[in-house]
Amino acid sequence: MRAISWSVRCLLLCFLAAGILGGANPPATVQASPEQTYATLDSFLQQQIDTLGIPGTAIAVVRDGVQVHSAAFGRADDSGRPMTAQTPVLLASTSKSLTAIAVMQQVEAGRLLLDEPVQTYLPWFTLDDSRSQAITVRHLLHQASGMSSKDTAFEASDAQGPEALEEGVRALSGSALAGEPGEAFHYASANFNILGLLVQTVSGQPFGEYLEQHVFGPLQMAHSHPTQAAARADNAAAGYSLWFGSFWRQTDVPAPTTGMPSSTLYASAEDLGHQLIALLDGGRYGDARILRPESAAAMFEPLVQVDGSKGYAMGWFTRPLAESADPAAQPVPEQDLPLLLEHQGEWGNSHTYLAMVPESGLGVALVINGNDTAAPSRLKAIDTNVLRILHGQSPVPAVVFEDWLQRYSWAVSFALLLAELVSLWLALRFLLRRRAASQKRWVPLAWGVAALALDGFALWLCLSYAPARFDTHLFVIIRQFPDVGISLMPVLVLAIAWPIPRTVWLLATLWVGSRPQLARSGSGWRGVA
Repeated sequence: MRAISWSVRCLLLCFLAAGILGGANPPATVQASPEQTYATLDSFLQQQIDTLGIPGTAIAVVRDGVQVHSAAFGRADDSGRPMTAQTPVLLASTSKSLTAIAVMQQVEAGRLLLDEPVQTYLPWFTLDDSRSQAITVRHLLHQASGMSSKDTAFEASDAQGPEALEEGVRALSGSALAGEPGEAFHYASANFNILGLLVQTVSGQPFGEYLEQHVFGPLQMAHSHPTQAAARADNAAAGYSLWFGSFWRQTDVPAPTTGMPSSTLYASAEDLGHQLIALLDGGRYGDARILRPESAAAMFEPLVQVDGSKGYAMGWFTRPLAESADPAAQPVPEQDLPLLLEHQGEWGNSHTYLAMVPESGLGVALVINGNDTAAPSRLKAIDTNVLRILHGQSPVPAVVFEDWLQRYSWAVSFALLLAELVSLWLALRFLLRRRAASQKRWVPLAWGVAALALDGFALWLCLSYAPARFDTHLFVIIRQFPDVGISLMPVLVLAIAWPIPRTVWLLATLWVGSRPQLARSGSGWRGVA
């Protein structure tokens, strides 16, 4: 009996071992070590450099109050200088989270109240709508003021002086409101430009200096700067644009101090990691405290719904972290997914991304010194794939969401320019001839009408459809989409300046050409009489 007992025990142990081994997950789902995860992340980013031709990128990953990984790839400029995690890059809209910190510092100091109207601090502030007097500080922080990007665009400006911020806010007096203040989400960078001016006004310090002293300094952000000049003195990365969907070219686009609080700050990936550490740790970085815990927590609260489960907090979009779920497994309800706070920065020659997962203490800062304005979803896919990799999932192929007009806007503007030049050539060819065939006078008339129709279509596309479609001003498109602007400017000149003189010249030529025929007809009639 004892022998049977030992046999049974051995048999049970064998079955148990087989069950454990058989039920184990395949190697692909085994939890990778942090070193393996970061190696996969670096390999993915290098692959994006090689595949998409991106000039340079840098990343910093923080977790539980410390930086756990940083890396950089590619070049910072045409000299071949390598990109580093300390290289400053134009932030674009990820500037907003830094401005939100400054605002909350002034709230803590009692100089600003979140639910107080802007006019309390800037009595002259107004828009071209009486409802603007109801806009509060909180409305601005949550993109709920009712302003739209198109009516408040500033991105075409070249202003670099310290006075540009106030001048830009004063210039909003002629802008309309797209909605009722506090009613719904309307994204507009002007919201944060006003916030920057509020900080400047109540603190008595120029906004850039305030950031350097009260945000960059305590967070040891040594490679962060409020102006283009200061960033370039610190060897900032040059910006690149993808021209004609084919090649990357080092390209200067406007970065006005008008938009410093919302769009034109500079920082390195490593410095942005310091900001994320502080926010995830309740406002503390090392021995420095930039915010109280309750202020940092308030910045994470999405008080405005964007769409579906997506919201907007103070300078941060919020949504469930879908990238943490295994796509091959049973779908996880959104309410069971961790909360993600994120923001992307899109400029004509720069792309940046910040993300935080408060539940796990994870933070990610990604900077790219270039942008594909025709199809920015290609670079946005890098952002989400970084999140997937850091949560043990495999990256997925990029999906281009932009419509044909945006993807091929350079081709559309070139085709319009070609059509306008052909129209110009035909006009001069006819108008400079000594006489036109009298029996074909309808031909130049028909051509004149067609030329006017072409001009009208070009003006409608440039002045009405495109600004409404991209929610911005025409001159922003020209300055921030350089491969489009290079064709669009001469199209506008021809479509605006040429139609009236061309039409007058055409009608005058036809009238002069018809006079001999009328005289001959008149002489013949008198002879018969």
